[in-house]
Amino acid sequence: MLVQDFAGTFAPKQEPFDRTFRSLLQTPQTLILVAEQRDGSVVGYLLAHCRATFLANGPTAWVEEVMVAEQVRRQGVGQALMTESETWAREQGAAYISLASRRAGEFYRALTYEDAATFFKKSL
Repeated sequence: MLVQDFAGTFAPKQEPFDRTFRSLLQTPQTLILVAEQRDGSVVGYLLAHCRATFLANGPTAWVEEVMVAEQVRRQGVGQALMTESETWAREQGAAYISLASRRAGEFYRALTYEDAATFFKKSL
């Protein structure tokens, strides 16, 4: 499962993944993109949401997860996923699109994303 490559602090399990996937497919203003090779094998995915905000005077988009299989990195898959998510966010009326990244800052800066905030989390 490609999502296992993405996981850094948890181990995804099939049943919760399937349940979450089905739920996300029914969630308005959620985008799920899948990148496939010609043989149908999945080599990337992106999960994004668009939501209303006060500070942006309207909706903003958030890329929750984006993952590209290591064997196809630097071949345009990630860029294609991000470009499509930006198009979708514009169609949703989003003022901007943002995300958090630990390892791919250089990639996002090359796509003209700016360092904008510090990311915090708290385990519950």
